[in-house]
Amino acid sequence: MLAGLPTIGRNWALFSDVDGTLLDYASRPHDVVVPDSLRGVLAELQGELGGALALVSGRRLDDVEQLFAPLRLPAAGQHGAEARGDGARRVFVQPSAALGAILARVQVFIARHPAIRIENKGLSAQVSFREDPTQREALGVLLAQAVVATGADFQLYAGHDGYDIKPRAISKGSAMDWFMAAPPFAGRVPVFVGNDRTDEDGFAAALARGGHAIKVGLDDSETLAPLHIGTPAEFGQWLARSASVLASARRHDGG
Repeated sequence: MLAGLPTIGRNWALFSDVDGTLLDYASRPHDVVVPDSLRGVLAELQGELGGALALVSGRRLDDVEQLFAPLRLPAAGQHGAEARGDGARRVFVQPSAALGAILARVQVFIARHPAIRIENKGLSAQVSFREDPTQREALGVLLAQAVVATGADFQLYAGHDGYDIKPRAISKGSAMDWFMAAPPFAGRVPVFVGNDRTDEDGFAAALARGGHAIKVGLDDSETLAPLHIGTPAEFGQWLARSASVLASARRHDGG
């Protein structure tokens, strides 16, 4: 489903989620593999966009960088809680004991349903029901109660196969704004591509700056994104096609 999508503009700043957007979901996050062909396309696009290409993920920043190595891209992790441009890692929130308290409140439930998996990432967390989707509703109720009970500034998001818990003070939109404040992103048209509820903050930030929002996936959930791509594979095809067009235009112009 590529009809109606523009070719990437040379003046764009492109921001992409990872799981479910650039890459298909795997049964477990560490089972995901980045094809060398995708690394090549991303490296080519990074060059054509003057470096203005960033990954914005719910994964830990170190995990994102390890996943795409040896390719090195600007990236944000844990839904915008941490990021790295050209310099050192920047952390936008401090670790909170409240996150552990939220997770502790659902431990009894987890013990009864061992297929439910908790990943405490330090600044955020995910509770996955991917291996036992029958517990989605009950788990969501318990987590919502736990978040409210702590009185902490955390938000709960329902995703495709799990619940994300993140600090209210940060988002994928705030990560995009941080990148846009400095070169090579500053002054460009922001474009955010994602597939899940936490990506809506990125969509909103891009649209507020006069940019574009593109959702990957054809589910019927409400979204701010006016543009759509069917699958991660189709997103990869669009990236490859755009990189080829940009390279061809540069050669034609003598760049």
